[in-house]
Amino acid sequence: MSLKIAFQKPSAQKVICLGVYEGNELPSVTETWDKNLKGFLSKSLSLTPKFKGEISQSLPLFTPDHQRLVLVGLGKKEEQRPGQWQKIGGALSNILNHMAFEGEAAVEIHSLKGHKNEHATSNIAFGLLLKSWRFEHYFTKKKPEELFTLKKVTFLTPSPQEDEKAFKALYPIAEGAFLTRTVVTEPANIITPEALAKVALSLKKDGVKVEILNEKELKKLGMNALLGVGQGSDEESHLVVMKWEGGKKNEAPLAFVGKGVTFDTGGISIKPSANMEDMKYDMAGAGVVIGLMKALACRKAKVNVVGVVGLVENMPSGLAQRPGDVVHSLSGQTIEVINTDAEGRLVLADALWYTQSRFKPKFMVDLATLTGAIIVSLGQERAGLFSPDKALSDQLLEAGENTNELLWSMPLDDVYDKDINSEIADMKNVGSGRGAGSTTAAKFLQRFTNSVPWAHLDIAGVTWATKDRTLCAKGATGFGVRLLNEFIEKNYEGK
Repeated sequence: MSLKIAFQKPSAQKVICLGVYEGNELPSVTETWDKNLKGFLSKSLSLTPKFKGEISQSLPLFTPDHQRLVLVGLGKKEEQRPGQWQKIGGALSNILNHMAFEGEAAVEIHSLKGHKNEHATSNIAFGLLLKSWRFEHYFTKKKPEELFTLKKVTFLTPSPQEDEKAFKALYPIAEGAFLTRTVVTEPANIITPEALAKVALSLKKDGVKVEILNEKELKKLGMNALLGVGQGSDEESHLVVMKWEGGKKNEAPLAFVGKGVTFDTGGISIKPSANMEDMKYDMAGAGVVIGLMKALACRKAKVNVVGVVGLVENMPSGLAQRPGDVVHSLSGQTIEVINTDAEGRLVLADALWYTQSRFKPKFMVDLATLTGAIIVSLGQERAGLFSPDKALSDQLLEAGENTNELLWSMPLDDVYDKDINSEIADMKNVGSGRGAGSTTAAKFLQRFTNSVPWAHLDIAGVTWATKDRTLCAKGATGFGVRLLNEFIEKNYEGK
């Protein structure tokens, strides 16, 4: 992360950003500036009817004494809270990247009525940092004006030490989200199953215990559902276990399980060629789990967490799994593989069973870019949440609202379960028709949870942004890291 964020007492700066509430009401700091400028800001607002103080709006000004100012919208005054402040920060990132002088700017937004400075200022800075992330590794000829050139933002505040302390507490969460965005963005010739396992292994320096199981070990265990997906590839499949032990000794861990298909051609049931390049991010569930473990370790979370990711590449070859094959999963249940492009659930089947069997967790949450059907249902605005456990669902939904990583509860009724019964095995890996594809996929996974409290997050629609979003540029979103960190911190940490 190249953007530097600093906090200091108010002082003269080359570019100053000031806030304006929706409806053009001035917070106390901006009002003070207005008085010192003899009403210049109020008059400028009255002459600019299109500026209404909405988030993402900006109004650049030069004062009569040639001071450069930028008024930025703070949104509705009554909605001021962490999520709102982070959105403001995200908007500032775009605004300042085009207006900063020599890549530097200052923000003076503090003393918001009814709120502590460290809460508001740190969250604005956090949102700005999240939006600043760019993946520019492979550009050799891109023009400077097309790159992200903002280098430093200084927050002017009467309480710089407290604000900086609060921001530093949020910084590890950004580190985790950025790690997820990076591995999701990297092409599949770089992020192979082995390479992604090495990324997880790098967390050892942060205090995470990491084990990598190879194909020989997986075969000995009986993970034939997972291995079947990768058998057509020259890349070796892996299962990676990450343990963060920050809670009480011998206390049951929280478990997070991720699908890590580093490239998904569909196998023998091959996908159409159009947009197949997007399948480099079919490992996003695993990427989120790795990023989450990074965030928890870097902030020394007081909780025991285990992260398990199944890493494979789904390719067609003479050795590839065929439609109609039957595999014996780790659980002992048999699966008829009707469609080799419904491979993520096969990976998760063995990973979930292994997790509940070995670690006896309090609950399991899995994340996967599992179905196109969830995109049809929810678009790119929310991830699908499937869980038979209302308490767990409610906690996840609330965490989503608090972090702007939104979920939507989807049906998991038993009536859908019979749709995946097979005529020659215990189950088949797809339903019998086109309807309720996301739910039948979730019902498949439920058969491998062994009654452990469990939730499934289908993140297929929210992993990659096709346009600029509030807290991320077009591309990998890192969706899930902030949500799950909030979920853990609020409900389980230190308890």
